[in-house]
Amino acid sequence: MGKLTLYGIDGSPPVRSVLLTLNALNLPFDYKVVNLFAKEQMTPEFLKMNPQHTVPTLDDDGFYVWDSHAINAYLVSKYGKTDTLYPKDLQERAVVDQRLHYDSSTIGSTMRAITFPLIRQNVTEIPKARIDAVAEVYATLEMFLKNQDYMAGKNLTIADFHIIAVVTSLTAFIDIDAGTFPKFAAWLERMKKLPYYEEANGKRLKMFIDMVKSKNFTIV
Repeated sequence: MGKLTLYGIDGSPPVRSVLLTLNALNLPFDYKVVNLFAKEQMTPEFLKMNPQHTVPTLDDDGFYVWDSHAINAYLVSKYGKTDTLYPKDLQERAVVDQRLHYDSSTIGSTMRAITFPLIRQNVTEIPKARIDAVAEVYATLEMFLKNQDYMAGKNLTIADFHIIAVVTSLTAFIDIDAGTFPKFAAWLERMKKLPYYEEANGKRLKMFIDMVKSKNFTIV
């Protein structure tokens, strides 16, 4: 296999989702932190790899992929010993893809609507409607898990990695109540028991939550 290098920033949920996949596949890789606040993503060297200047960006021995969903699908398709994390069966893959699109559109936009003003614009008041949108996401995920243990079926997939990285970040704003969302809360505990969870998501999640809490935001 080629040399894998992941460019990212620790607090980023999409970066954490790729770290989960790399660890699940037991792939060796180098990890290089890109300081977005110092505009390191705008250097000519980085723009040559990724003209959209986003993280995560993966360098697979000179082949560059960005967007966490594309990266994770690529990694499993190329390096997975089985296709469990991203099934080749078209119907099973369609369910995984649907969850990935839900993550990139609805969950991701819900997250960005809160975090971008807070982190990048120093806005400290969050409209309650945006917090209510987080609760709606939790309710949808509870329905996804109604008759199964994982987000896209009976097996762990990259959909779980994407969603866990984002929703654990959203707990900075609203907790996941086990009484209201029992299936969702049980899935969260199941994911935390993965042997690589703490290294790939847990410790970096704490960095993100600490940064958010430091903003001393209020909900209005």
